[in-house]
Amino acid sequence: MQTIAESELIINSRGAVYHLDLRQEELANTVLTVGDPDRVAMVSKYFDTIEHRAQHREFVSHTGYIGKKHITVVSTGIGTDNIDIVLNELDALVNIDFTTRTVKPQLTQLTIIRMGTSGALQTDIPVDSWVASTHGLGIDNLLNFYRHDQNDEENLLLHAFSTQTQLHHRLAHPYISGASAALLRRFTEGFHHGITVTCPGFYGPQGRVLRLGLSQPELIDRLTGFAYGPHRITNFEMETSGIYGLGKMLGHSCLSLSAIVANRVQRQFSKDGNKAVEGLIRETLRIITQTN
Repeated sequence: MQTIAESELIINSRGAVYHLDLRQEELANTVLTVGDPDRVAMVSKYFDTIEHRAQHREFVSHTGYIGKKHITVVSTGIGTDNIDIVLNELDALVNIDFTTRTVKPQLTQLTIIRMGTSGALQTDIPVDSWVASTHGLGIDNLLNFYRHDQNDEENLLLHAFSTQTQLHHRLAHPYISGASAALLRRFTEGFHHGITVTCPGFYGPQGRVLRLGLSQPELIDRLTGFAYGPHRITNFEMETSGIYGLGKMLGHSCLSLSAIVANRVQRQFSKDGNKAVEGLIRETLRIITQTN
């Protein structure tokens, strides 16, 4: 079996993966990701016990228990470039033997749930509501650096998106991946469902104008107007497509949940976004700690 070189998988002096600074025994199989490092403590304050804390750069992690449920919450920072680091290192922690530097013969599946903030792209999705993403549609280019396949439904959605919006001529080649159907079914009541578009930035890539003009000022209108059968684009943000795409290829079960802090169509912003995030955290923990 091929050995992974030290330059490709960096393990620090205490035997932890480089960016996350986690050892294999310090990670739970249920992982909650948040963008903001300060939000890790907002989640772990609900833990009955915290057995491990780590911090390296923007990557903060707490691992502990709620009842018998073993959970790790880790901050990713912003953007799919950081998701590339976090998803690959989470997978390495459970599926690579750090002593031999070889892939384990028996692979482990993680449950990875993102809890983040987002902007709505439909008038009927108000600020302070929640979205569970059925798909992550990436215009950020990350997955194009990997060999990846899409299923029939994903190919049809992607073709419809490219045909209707015509954005593919001026953006990175889009890709799409679906959520874990089993996880999505658990997050229905109180959640809007729809496609989440992942952008490679916050200002121009999400149609915001400050001092610079946009190459596609019609971006928001084209995203809002997309429809294919029961599918529509509900929101956009900066991580979901990377989590869904890499998670699917690596064999993990992934779901992205968003607290809506802005409605870009109505040009509204939440008066108390932290309250919506706090509610999303509590509801997510309630659902994942229920007995299956």
